[in-house]
Amino acid sequence: MGAPTVTLTYLGFHLLFVLPVVALLLWRRPALPARRLRVARAGLALMGTVAFAYTTPWDNYLIERGAWFYGEGTVAARVWLAPVGEYLFFVLQTVIAGLWIYRVDFDPTPTDGDTAPLPRAVGALALLALGVVGGWLVAVGPERFLYLGAILVWACPVIALQWAVGGAFLLRRPRPWLVGVGVPTLYLWAVDRVAIGLGVWTVADATSTGVEILGLPVEEAVFFLVTCTLVVYGLILFEWVVIRLDRRGGRSERTDRAGGRDADREAPPAPSVE
Repeated sequence: MGAPTVTLTYLGFHLLFVLPVVALLLWRRPALPARRLRVARAGLALMGTVAFAYTTPWDNYLIERGAWFYGEGTVAARVWLAPVGEYLFFVLQTVIAGLWIYRVDFDPTPTDGDTAPLPRAVGALALLALGVVGGWLVAVGPERFLYLGAILVWACPVIALQWAVGGAFLLRRPRPWLVGVGVPTLYLWAVDRVAIGLGVWTVADATSTGVEILGLPVEEAVFFLVTCTLVVYGLILFEWVVIRLDRRGGRSERTDRAGGRDADREAPPAPSVE
């Protein structure tokens, strides 16, 4: 008689692969000036709330369409059609990407040329075009493109909006967001591949292209890339917009590289992002 098979549950997946990363990033979180700390917390809260609200109906729609399903014994409870672990993932991924971009660090200070219209318009229109393609794939395209099309129609309009607001700024300072997006995306690709291999969830053959990258369905790779992009762009541009609004409101225009005001330099050390 062989050894009994141990099933990794969705919540167990979080305990093994997600929560330890959150804990590590919290432990190694950078110290921020007081004002920037407040903005960072507000940005993380906003991104987490938007991620939860915006992803929930999309996720449940695809579960209903059979785009993916879960292994026997891997789901402890469901709300609507999605497992509780799925809802946790919406928020925990946001926290991972958010804490990481602050670990990488970025300078949100506005400079001349940050609102140049051409790069903003070109990027936004290109992303909107991808969103239209995604909508067509969902509505009338071949069934095997359902998952990929749903990702494009769900994510591209939002990234287009982000690019329309601050695309010129992002283009002028690409290194922080490239690292900020790239590292958590690679990690999430790896653990997603492990989860699929262990049968925690399975991408359905009928609604996916069948194209894989080292065993990872290309749709999953695209999903984690665009979701990390949404979070990182959102947090960077949130700080950038706050500083611009402060300047219009008559606050001091002098900003240190950490994104705080002169008053923050004289304040006692602030607690770190939590």
